[in-house]
Amino acid sequence: MGGTPDNVAEARGTGQESGDSTGAGRGARAVWSRDFGLFFVGRAVARLGDTMLPVALAAGLLQRGYGAGAVGLAMAATAGAFAGLVVFGGVIADRFSTRKLMIGADVVRLGTQALTAALFFTDRVVLWEICAIGVVNGVASAVFQPGVAGMVPRLASDIQGANGAIRIAESAAQLAGPAVAGVLVGLASAGGVFAAHAATYAVSALCLLLLRLPPLAPGSRCAGRGASAFRADLVEGWREFRARTWLWGVIAVWCLYMIAVFGPTVPLVATEVVQEHGPRAYGLVNSALGAGTVVGGLLALRLRPRRMLRAGAIALFGFAGFPATVGLGLDIPAMAAGAAVAGAGMSFWGVMWATSVQTQVEPGVLNRIHAYDVAGSLAMLPVGQALAGPAAAALGADRVLLVSGAMSFVVVIALLAVPAIRGLVRVDTNLTRAPASVSPS
Repeated sequence: MGGTPDNVAEARGTGQESGDSTGAGRGARAVWSRDFGLFFVGRAVARLGDTMLPVALAAGLLQRGYGAGAVGLAMAATAGAFAGLVVFGGVIADRFSTRKLMIGADVVRLGTQALTAALFFTDRVVLWEICAIGVVNGVASAVFQPGVAGMVPRLASDIQGANGAIRIAESAAQLAGPAVAGVLVGLASAGGVFAAHAATYAVSALCLLLLRLPPLAPGSRCAGRGASAFRADLVEGWREFRARTWLWGVIAVWCLYMIAVFGPTVPLVATEVVQEHGPRAYGLVNSALGAGTVVGGLLALRLRPRRMLRAGAIALFGFAGFPATVGLGLDIPAMAAGAAVAGAGMSFWGVMWATSVQTQVEPGVLNRIHAYDVAGSLAMLPVGQALAGPAAAALGADRVLLVSGAMSFVVVIALLAVPAIRGLVRVDTNLTRAPASVSPS
């Protein structure tokens, strides 16, 4: 197969192939509105909290005598629950009010992070309790995340521009988040970081509550309500996912990426830098990663490659610099530079990928397709995180990080080797909103 079925553009009635690399001003007009601005703020603030979390977990658990394995397990608890349940979240999102589900998920995470803050403030931290809270957070995230993909096409007609703007907002948050977390750890312990994280979910829920959404397109929500219909919707989502070689091809390669690259990198970089240089240094390195993702988002706003996945995959070569510089034991400026290049590559890929999914897939199955996408992308993340500690104990954290850097190149080569991925041609949409009507979804 050549990626997307040939009749996707015709079936949607909105697509056209384009190699245009200009039109930034027109794209800006198609992106910004009151409602997209609210969604933009909510995503940025939530991302701010998420980027503070690794610092809080690493510093908080290490200060209480736990090691890299415990940090990896705590992260894997959330990732595992999320990856295991997000497919079901996609079906639910296609059947019920997406916004209400997302707000409910934010409220749950507000409560769990407030509880975690209380545990750290009172110095009653037990690893299994932190992991259990992580599982609840993962379930809530599995309900929240599928709705994100469907929100963007409903709020902006320039989908790549909207994804680029969100990526920049999230990247700016990542730039500030780890540094703020490092300061909070020093001033108020890890509990202060978790309290701030809880507050970010409150802001996200408020922004979603204030949205005025356009009505859903006819047929964009599943009609059935029974258990048999739920299974049928699940199967339909899988069938649509499997029909797109470019989609499942990327996910298959991404499983290797999660095990060998991203999974080990996050906990091992955190523990290595915190142990060798302190939490503030880790905050600075992670802020450099955020600065790089801002640059990648800006490039994604400007560049409109005709073959988006090929361009995004090439940009991913830069991620190798993040684990490699830490594995080599270089100084803080060198690690920050490697993190910045890695962030730019990952950010550019992220916009190219999100836009491809949102423009190549029909609205009626988008939430489910996105859920399969996310589940497949993250299925092996908890495996990589959980194995990080044992691998570091057996080989040394520095060697594991160097292997992760080398595997970054292997993954990109694998992506570019698949014709359906490197040859997928962009589809631009000209979706229009109906400002006079408001949907409760």
